[in-house]
Amino acid sequence: MGREQWKKILVGSAGNMVEWFDWFVYASFATYFAGAFFPDGNPTAQLMNTAGIFAVGFFMRPVGGWLLGRVGDRKGRKAALTLTVTLMSASAVLIAIAPTYAVAGYGGAVVLLVARLLQGLSVGGEYAASATYLTEASAPERRGFASSFQYVSMTAGQIVGLGLLIVLQRTMSDDALHGWGWRIPFVVGALGAAIIFWLRRSMLETEVYAESADADASVGGDDKGTLRALWAHRREAFLVVALTMGGTVAYYTYTTYLTKYLSNSAGLSKQTATLVSFCALVVFACLQPLAGALSDRVGRRPLLITFAVGSTFLTVPIMTLLQHAGSFWPALGLALLALVVVTGYTSINACVKAELFPTGIRALGVALPYALANALFGGTAEYVALWFKNAGAESGYFWYVAGCAAVSLVVYLAMRETRDIDLSRVRRAEAVREQAA
Repeated sequence: MGREQWKKILVGSAGNMVEWFDWFVYASFATYFAGAFFPDGNPTAQLMNTAGIFAVGFFMRPVGGWLLGRVGDRKGRKAALTLTVTLMSASAVLIAIAPTYAVAGYGGAVVLLVARLLQGLSVGGEYAASATYLTEASAPERRGFASSFQYVSMTAGQIVGLGLLIVLQRTMSDDALHGWGWRIPFVVGALGAAIIFWLRRSMLETEVYAESADADASVGGDDKGTLRALWAHRREAFLVVALTMGGTVAYYTYTTYLTKYLSNSAGLSKQTATLVSFCALVVFACLQPLAGALSDRVGRRPLLITFAVGSTFLTVPIMTLLQHAGSFWPALGLALLALVVVTGYTSINACVKAELFPTGIRALGVALPYALANALFGGTAEYVALWFKNAGAESGYFWYVAGCAAVSLVVYLAMRETRDIDLSRVRRAEAVREQAA
């Protein structure tokens, strides 16, 4: 890969990292600020309230996917990526200054809710803009490798967030963390987003999109990024929803929910649970480019099928054993096993979805159906898990995750291979058909 391609990947990934740092620190620090915005009571109920607001952010992602996907297809990937990081910076500032329940009653929870809505808008567009940018910016034979950096950067954002949490846990008292220390990561996120905004203003547009703009100038590009154009590719859109279902539930189970599960159900201390998640995610991030490069050699479907089979049959035993892990090393080993399985999905799902659509509808085609799937399954994963726990049937959630993976397995077995698709040729063929019509 050339220097310019690496530069595009670096800038796109760095921004993605900050976006997902802000998104995930909400979940990572929820055990510390859950009591700040809601009345004293059942700790699990307080976590359910904060998890509910976390889920609401996901329900704004389809709106963000539509709005920012349209911007990405009509104005360019650069414009969409710059707008997403602006929204994320604003949301981080709001959380950092939100008043507590003791000061403003439920007013603080309202501020928290508004911030999560802005984050939902931002991340709803960030995923697709980043996926299309990284896929289009890479050489055709390295798309799997290049696009894998989306989850490298996503995971890096969570690693930085967990690393900051570990530092704060070891340098601040528990009372200080519950009182005001939880605000620190949101201040850090806001500053990081401001830096990325400056970097993204000078980033380069992808050649694939530039060529698409030239083609649209000759055939008419009024439908770019519209729901009407997406409806013409509704089969691919439904495919994105179905292939995302199992992957997103498994991913959020073993990332955002894992720390809470280890401390709230398995009996590990918050410090130990955080360290387990941190170490597992470091290994997970390193696996993404390796699996992405493997997909460039053997195809995307073998990795997706491996994930779905593993998640379908291993989720219940892994989650059951985690509940009785008891200490750091057994918990880390089981978490690593789960994340190795999930890598079959995370390392390549961005490029698979981008490869399904022509350039003029690629950002919206990835953004909207993916955001819908995340709203329905990813964003609610933690809440569903806590609901099962509160109902005294926690193992029911394990079967729920396995069932979602089984549905996606059927889709992976039926879908076509996308590795050898020529993104530029797909766009030119689309232009010819539009012109003929």
